Amino acid sequence: MRSLSMPNLGKDQDAQMHTLEAIMAATIMVAILIFAVQATALTPLTSSTANAHIESQMYVIGQDMLTALDHAPYDQNSDLKEAIIEWNGEMYVWNGTHYQSDYNKSNSLDGSVVDMLEFVAVKNGIAHNIEFMYNDEDSTNTEAYIFSGQPSDNAVIVSRKVLLSNSDIVNSTSYEATTDIPDIDTTTALYNIVDVKLTLWRM
Repeated sequence: MRSLSMPNLGKDQDAQMHTLEAIMAATIMVAILIFAVQATALTPLTSSTANAHIESQMYVIGQDMLTALDHAPYDQNSDLKEAIIEWNGEMYVWNGTHYQSDYNKSNSLDGSVVDMLEFVAVKNGIAHNIEFMYNDEDSTNTEAYIFSGQPSDNAVIVSRKVLLSNSDIVNSTSYEATTDIPDIDTTTALYNIVDVKLTLWRM
């Protein structure tokens, strides 16, 4: 009679243990790899994410500034509209203490727009330009109101349209000669629409 050989249970158990260890090691490595990829993509310390966060913050700040400046009680002009109406056509630059005319150094800018910029932008090291865009008969023109230099690559731009009526302008001939902003429709009460463009960036 042929004798039956008993299986080697010890070797089978060793093989199962090695297989289990390999599976566990592979699972751990995959988990570590997934964690590393997610951490690299989502950490706020990466340059692109940090820049996007800063740009988003500045965009909200710019929107809030223009919204606040363009708010007005019933039957009154907003601070933003008053700044456009009272503008003398000159470009102003921050000289460390106040906004000074680039054309006439003895002229300085004041008012609610200046107060807002000093409180929000200047104190927080945010460079800023303000431009007035308006239409004439043939094209759209842009004039600098406040200029702090060429914006960086991470600059944000917010804008607000302000409607000027004939009743807002005391002397349309003098105003156009000073600012170059014309009356685009002499047959209606509309004088012009000025698009106020605010550009913000970190210095």
